[in-house]
Amino acid sequence: MYPSQATQSTRSLPDVSVTDKAHAGGGLTHVGMNAIDLPITLSELIEHPTVNARVSATVNLPAPDIKGIHMSRLYQRLLPFGDSELLTPNALQRLLTDMISSHETCSSTAAEVSFSFILLLKKSALKTLDAYGWSHYPVEIRARMQNNKTTIQLRVSVGYSSTCPCSAALSRQMIAEQFLEDFQHDSANLNAETVAHWLKDNATYATPHSQRSRADIEVIIDNLSTGFGLTSLIGKIENALQTPLQTAVKRIDEQAFARLNGSNLMFVEDAARRLSSALSPHYSGLKVDVSHFESLHPHDAVASFSA
Repeated sequence: MYPSQATQSTRSLPDVSVTDKAHAGGGLTHVGMNAIDLPITLSELIEHPTVNARVSATVNLPAPDIKGIHMSRLYQRLLPFGDSELLTPNALQRLLTDMISSHETCSSTAAEVSFSFILLLKKSALKTLDAYGWSHYPVEIRARMQNNKTTIQLRVSVGYSSTCPCSAALSRQMIAEQFLEDFQHDSANLNAETVAHWLKDNATYATPHSQRSRADIEVIIDNLSTGFGLTSLIGKIENALQTPLQTAVKRIDEQAFARLNGSNLMFVEDAARRLSSALSPHYSGLKVDVSHFESLHPHDAVASFSA
């Protein structure tokens, strides 16, 4: 028979992180936990502000002889966000301060925390009334405190469609050449109805290539903000690109989307410049990474901008 197990109140449990010393000296920049599952509630005016997040939480360990930190203390300080506390810039600053103070015996002076999740936003169809769906946006909120200074970074990924300007020009040339060839001996009988009929049957004689694309945007959030402004940032990104991915689509919506693509031909350079121009006046620490997952090539086209 196993002996009865003593409770924590009747005996002292060993804590080697306190009693033992590090065998090899040297400070560490980050020590903590990654991929912690936690439901969080955002301070955003959206239909579903509660999301499932993966959290990373670390502190530094500058003391060369301290064997380890108290990871359970970091974990416990995250739990209120899984209950009722809203995730806000101010709440992040309090959390970071608490993470550092909880490791005073480890001489910790810096802390970092990140929340990664998928944000779902309701999106109406382009034309069809009452038709809608849900667009997903990968988001990361990362906050760091060092020397009593807090930096909060927001990173979001937005999908869109891109149509190649070069391919469009080549396609238009082939269509024009085919038109001239078809009517070179019958130009006297040309009228608007004849041209329209020809275009209906032959305007796709050659078509430009387009592809799903992605913009990864990173900005610094004002520590005094009441929220993270996720929907505002996503709105600015999609307004700059003009061709965000759609959800509910009927034929009239697909036609409208085709018109948007035809009116917004863009190289990867064009997309990056549109975003930098639209976002630079509103955000500091702006980083833009654009990827076009080409249908012509087996490789991707990329462009970046850093403020």
